[in-house]
Parts: sequence; C-alpha cells; structure tokens
Amino acid sequence: MIESVTKTSALSGINGLESLSSSFSTRGVTTEGTTPGTMTGETFMSALSNVATEAANNLKQAEQTSFDGLMGKANTREVVDAVMQAEQSLQTAIAFRDKIVNAYLEITKMQI
Repeated sequence: MIESVTKTSALSGINGLESLSSSFSTRGVTTEGTTPGTMTGETFMSALSNVATEAANNLKQAEQTSFDGLMGKANTREVVDAVMQAEQSLQTAIAFRDKIVNAYLEITKMQI
C-alpha cells in the first residue's frame, strides 16, 4: 500500500516533465533540399525538449532501480549511481529553467 502511494507520487512529478517536453515542437528543421536562409539542424525548442525528456527518463530509471534495490534485485552501488545521475539531470533541468526565467524577466524590463 505505501509502496504504491510513493511510486504514484514520484511518477506524477516525472509526468509533469514529460508533458513539458511534449509541448515543445520541432518545426522549422529541414535538412534535405534546403535553400539559403532556411533553418538547418536542431532548433532551440527541440534541444530543450531533448533535455526535458532525458531528465524524465533518468528520473524514471533511478526510481525503478531504487525499487529494485528495495526488493533485493539491485545492489547498493547501482542504486546510488542511478540516483546520482537522476539528481544531476534534475539539477541541470532546474538550471535551464532558472536561466530561461531570468532571460524572460530581463526582456520584460527592457524599454521599447
């Protein structure tokens, strides 16, 4: 009972990251038959989407490894490595968010 409640609450935060990443679009990316002046390569939105998706996947993997450790299927080293990787991904996502918010606030302060 407690395990299912904990797992559900942890997954709700991860689902928020997934919905954020799915809201980004990758339009404007063209590679074949491009003409001068058209966009090529990865867009900023798709890069942010990739970061959010990777962070969500790392959090899911760490959560699954933690549950495997509780059940005795994974050793302590694997659990610690997975949790540390998830923490690093989460800190990176938070840093991106903070930079984007700060940039937005700076733009709103500009006089037109």
